[in-house]
Amino acid sequence: MAKRQNEFHSIQDLMKDVIKENKLTKGMQRISVNDAWAKLMGNGIVSYTQSVEMNGKTLVVRLKSSVLREELSYGKEKIVKMMNEELGETLISKIILS
Repeated sequence: MAKRQNEFHSIQDLMKDVIKENKLTKGMQRISVNDAWAKLMGNGIVSYTQSVEMNGKTLVVRLKSSVLREELSYGKEKIVKMMNEELGETLISKIILS
């Protein structure tokens, strides 16, 4: 019978270990980026968003509206900064709006 360890670990630490052991980090980051985009941009912009993808350290956002794409292009640096703050780490260094 296996011996039980009496060490206590937080669920957050255990989840991080499971994610690391199963090599799920990129998938979890992809989910986090999508959630952060939806939270920061709001329903109006999200309704015109086709996809949000990470390509290395580049965030690629496909939009349905050329007018919205032009408008967002003026604030790329601010969007990158806000996304990294929301994610809690520097995952994004560049954004491409297409």
